[in-house]
Amino acid sequence: MKAVDRPSRGTGRATTADLTASRPKPKLTKVMPEVWKLVKPRRWLLAGSFLLMIVNRLCSFALPVSSRYLINNVMYKHQLNLLPWIIGTVATATFLQGVTSYTLTQLLSTAGQRLISELRTRVQQHIGRLPVAFYDENRTGTLVARIMTDVEGVRNLVGTGLLEFVGGILTAIIAFCILIRISGRMTLLTVCILLVFGLILQKAFKTIRPIFREPLQNQRRGHWPSHRIAGRRARRQGLSRRRE
Repeated sequence: MKAVDRPSRGTGRATTADLTASRPKPKLTKVMPEVWKLVKPRRWLLAGSFLLMIVNRLCSFALPVSSRYLINNVMYKHQLNLLPWIIGTVATATFLQGVTSYTLTQLLSTAGQRLISELRTRVQQHIGRLPVAFYDENRTGTLVARIMTDVEGVRNLVGTGLLEFVGGILTAIIAFCILIRISGRMTLLTVCILLVFGLILQKAFKTIRPIFREPLQNQRRGHWPSHRIAGRRARRQGLSRRRE
């Protein structure tokens, strides 16, 4: 096989991506029972993690809320007796936020890695029991890539991904309520500006992504551009002449 026609090292990954993209998306009604099977043994862990996440998000508002009392009461009204209480409250909230963040990371990361390891073992056992004809039709590298990468999505279900998603929504709701209470008009104006900016970015990324994605996919599949192939041929010819 010529060096120009030889597939690149990312061929297995590109094939895996193509297979994943070509598969039809399953319905939510069929996915939910499987999701519940994975979540049910860890439901109490997730419930406790959600409680810790609520404490963590509430503690994150201590510093911005304390600035109001620091400026209005301590600096403007000269109520210096409130300064130790403000400092103590902020320090306690920061300590609780750090402890809860560390605990959540340790608990959910360990549970997510254990679940991923179990799923990889199940998939490997299932593939090991398939007939030989299955291995004639599928590459070994593609199968290994599917076993190692397909189960990584479970990390967003049991690991820190789900908790970060729910925590971000909770933080946004609390911040939105506080801003509405302070100034409704300014909050709505800011939200409208952010929505317009988000729509513009979404449209721009839809235009830019295919431009950069197509050359990368061709490179992974081993389809090199013609000018790079010509350059390789010229370099090989030059090396062969020098050897002669």
